[in-house]
Amino acid sequence: QVQVVESGGGSVQAGGSLRLSCAASGYTHGRACMGWFRQAPGKEREGVATIRTDYDFKYYADSVKGRFTISQDNAENTVYLQMNDLKPDDSAMYYCAARLLPRYACTLMGDEYDYWGQGTRVTVSS
Repeated sequence: QVQVVESGGGSVQAGGSLRLSCAASGYTHGRACMGWFRQAPGKEREGVATIRTDYDFKYYADSVKGRFTISQDNAENTVYLQMNDLKPDDSAMYYCAARLLPRYACTLMGDEYDYWGQGTRVTVSS
């Protein structure tokens, strides 16, 4: 059974940094889209970043470009989201999601992802 587990959330002041981790298990092939999404109270879910694990393609939402970096450790089946220069608007529950054996490019459309973690909360104070 495929499982996705996030960790690394917390509370920081504006301008600070956090690194989120996403550990995936239950599949052995190397072709997947691993995405980070976030949802703040009263707002719609937003795609933040995604990575295609077989050829390291990365894609970011405009709102985080230049501040967030997605990366992977294939040996550990883990994806990371390094978040720098955090802003209060970045406060949200962050979710990691997996889309296995994608035929096309990875996107930030949450409906295309099949497996989701429980989320980790990020709070940025001004």
